[in-house]
Amino acid sequence: MARGLDHVVVAVRDLDAAANAWAELGFTVTPENRHAWGTANRLVQLDGFFIEILTVADESLIVEASEGEFSFGAFNRDFLKTRQGASMLVAESVDPAQDRADFQRLGLTTYAPFSFERVANFKDGSTGKVGFDLTFLTDPLIPDLAFFTCRNRYPETFWNADFQRHDNGASAIGAIYMMASDPSDHHEFLGGFTGQREMRATSLGLEIQTPRGLISVLNPDAYRHLVGDAAANEVKSNLPQIVAVEVVCDGLEKRKVIPAGDALGITVILTPAV
Repeated sequence: MARGLDHVVVAVRDLDAAANAWAELGFTVTPENRHAWGTANRLVQLDGFFIEILTVADESLIVEASEGEFSFGAFNRDFLKTRQGASMLVAESVDPAQDRADFQRLGLTTYAPFSFERVANFKDGSTGKVGFDLTFLTDPLIPDLAFFTCRNRYPETFWNADFQRHDNGASAIGAIYMMASDPSDHHEFLGGFTGQREMRATSLGLEIQTPRGLISVLNPDAYRHLVGDAAANEVKSNLPQIVAVEVVCDGLEKRKVIPAGDALGITVILTPAV
């Protein structure tokens, strides 16, 4: 079964500064939410996809990873020791057990099932309960990123119309861009992760069209051509890595590229709706 994109985790050191930077681009950003394992987030909700801006709020609550057990908090803590940016890519799930079976059948590295609930904070000061079932996996060829599928237990509470109205017209995920020295190295893992075996490979990169959003893996020259020098020059760390998120905006007349800078955490591409 093909899985659409669910969200991307963008790890930052200053959550409020990052949220303000996204708001200045015309996005509506949710109030802060806390996880029991020491991280905090603020979200940008689109139509069935969201950007999770995340930081470590209380390192003392982080539980270390162990054999067969993935630690969301520890992974993002360690990621932030070297850089800010997209640390995790997430696909939607309707059946976590089936996801896990599919990944194991393909020989992908999986971890123990993980489920949790948390309090969601809304604009009017009210709260609600949300919960998620996560299936983590990693790939030795992409050591600096983690991946998981996510089943939303209470979508009627999580998705909020107030949070999906954006001054810049943002409405949907267009694409997630990764940069890799050799994009073709990653077709097997990404195909298994998304359940999408059909993909387009060229000399410039690899494209996987999911039911919600495109994953595009580009070589450095192709990425520079796509976003320009200012954004491309900000990619400093080891490859492969997630380098940009493209958001479709209603009413936008011309494509815009906003380099990651010190606050955004990831290059943002605003593209007109077709």
